Amino acid sequence: METTWTIHQLERQLPDGLVITAHWTVDTTDGDYSAHSFGQTSFDRGDTFIPYEELTNEQVVDWIKNNSDLAAIEATLQAQIDTQKTPVLAVETPPWGVAPVVVDIPTE
Repeated sequence: METTWTIHQLERQLPDGLVITAHWTVDTTDGDYSAHSFGQTSFDRGDTFIPYEELTNEQVVDWIKNNSDLAAIEATLQAQIDTQKTPVLAVETPPWGVAPVVVDIPTE
């Protein structure tokens, strides 16, 4: 499986540039099957500070992974893929086809 994290927005404090929230998506593919999740993760000030302009995607993804329920995110993605591999629900045309039903409405 291949998983890709994308950071869409960062919320930061203007006086010092401290990032307090990241808005993200994560996409997983397993052959012909794919899954998608999104969320936001908040952060507290840590022991070290990286200036906003020096942040990298990898650093922020690591923060997200360390401050989120990663097992729950991965389980959600896996469940989406499992459902695609072994569907339990189908949306289909009725066995009689699609035919309008005409109803006469009496007028007075």
